[in-house]
Amino acid sequence: MSGHSHWAGIKHKKALVDAKRGKLWSKLAKAIIVAAKAGGGDPDANLRLRYAIDDAKAISMPKDNIQRAIKRGTGELDGGNLEEVVYEGYGAGGVAILAEILTDNRNRTAGEIRKVFELSAGKLGGSGCVAWMFENKGLFLVPSDKIDEEKLMEIALEAGADDVKPEGDKFEITCDPSVYSQVAKALADNGIETEASQITRIAKNTVEIDDPETAQKILKLMERLDDHDDVQAVASNFNISDEVLAKAEALP
Repeated sequence: MSGHSHWAGIKHKKALVDAKRGKLWSKLAKAIIVAAKAGGGDPDANLRLRYAIDDAKAISMPKDNIQRAIKRGTGELDGGNLEEVVYEGYGAGGVAILAEILTDNRNRTAGEIRKVFELSAGKLGGSGCVAWMFENKGLFLVPSDKIDEEKLMEIALEAGADDVKPEGDKFEITCDPSVYSQVAKALADNGIETEASQITRIAKNTVEIDDPETAQKILKLMERLDDHDDVQAVASNFNISDEVLAKAEALP
């Protein structure tokens, strides 16, 4: 599995989401604040806010937390002074790394993100150095042992998805962000559980990583970035086979 979809699958296997639910709530609250600040507090009229609320509900964020975040975004409560920044750079093996940030202190965050890159044999680059390698897409990962491919394809494509393809032990569904909610609803209505679902950046082309040590450094960088409080999402263009992944995970 390649690119961001690979990282989404790895995160699920490592149970990072459950282990860091409190941290994830904080990140999603920031996403709600910025969405409400940009487009208002009505999710029916603000698609970005609706997506952020859906993501928050998916991990059982309390309704009160969601409402407070919306009010911070609309200015009804203090704490809505957040700035959106995208940091771009390179990881081991020359892979492209893109991190989407929400911060109340750009200078502090820049220094911390630069250090995260350096700790994992990476290098922070300038604006625009890798962003052109990615496109925004809705992404769903469905375990392949849960549903027939033909049936899944029929449901997803009818709902507006661009593509359904097998990736390892999963099916990867991609769609335009504008139909993300439609595809999500169609999957839910048909009782299809997703292992991961998000609007994210997906690499147009991938870099094959054959060396386990390089793979380990890339994965460590992705994990460290994902663990940072200000990082909302991380994307990359690496492709690591299951065999190389197993060897990388076995390294000290």
